[in-house]
Amino acid sequence: MTRMEARKQIEAAFDAAVMEVMGGINIADFRVAVLAGHDENPSAPALAIICDSIGQVELGWIEQTNVLANTLKGSVAPLGWRARAYKALVDTLAAALPLFTYDEMFDELAGMYWDGATDDGSAAEAAEMLGHDPDDIILPSQVHAKKPDFMLAENAAPLKDLPLALAAILRRLHKAHIALTAISEGNAWYFDHEHLIEYAPEYEDAAYLPPMTLVPVDFFAAEVDEVGRMGMETIFQSAAGLCPITDVAAIDRWFATLRLGAELLTAAQDLIAFEPFAERRRA
Repeated sequence: MTRMEARKQIEAAFDAAVMEVMGGINIADFRVAVLAGHDENPSAPALAIICDSIGQVELGWIEQTNVLANTLKGSVAPLGWRARAYKALVDTLAAALPLFTYDEMFDELAGMYWDGATDDGSAAEAAEMLGHDPDDIILPSQVHAKKPDFMLAENAAPLKDLPLALAAILRRLHKAHIALTAISEGNAWYFDHEHLIEYAPEYEDAAYLPPMTLVPVDFFAAEVDEVGRMGMETIFQSAAGLCPITDVAAIDRWFATLRLGAELLTAAQDLIAFEPFAERRRA
């Protein structure tokens, strides 16, 4: 066997092992890339997880809120269920999926529109100083007011008030999140931005925000478009993780944490795919 043939065989075995772990993940499109050191960075090669998806994470039953949904998509689940599920995704999903939440979107808008101000009075003053027409100024309270009810954490029901099947999925999701975030060294789903640039210099000019979001575009289409414009014009910060491989043990740690991330993503998928009224239909 030639050296090239051996390399191809190793790559095929590696790809098969990754697919065994990630094959059931459909919440986003992921790929694993091997990044080699270069002349200016002669360090060990690294494994990078890249997200090739762009846009909103589909929230399924969680974002069904209006009368139209009752007609076209079935009954709307109780608000407490939907708010609890949405909050769980906000609290956990970014550990494995490069996404921004409402708070990160709002911070970006504050920097763009109001020079970092977050209250109406300061925002109005900043916007006028920046030369915006007072009649066209959008205030922070107006952005907050667009939140649908399921985005408000105070509407989330306690676990004890949820169906047993839904509560079980939420427990799985939080357990997977705790397990994944407890590991720092060798974590397949973690990266330091400066370290990433050393291996992939193209990310130095990437957009600040990642390519996916939990912000529902049905309610915030203009705002999501605004904060996502730089990524669409350049590239998004699409890395989900970067791990230098210094020895065989590092590969073992990488695969172990890859599985933990896959468990988190699978739990999130199961949460989004949950059927609130399945028991009623079976009855």
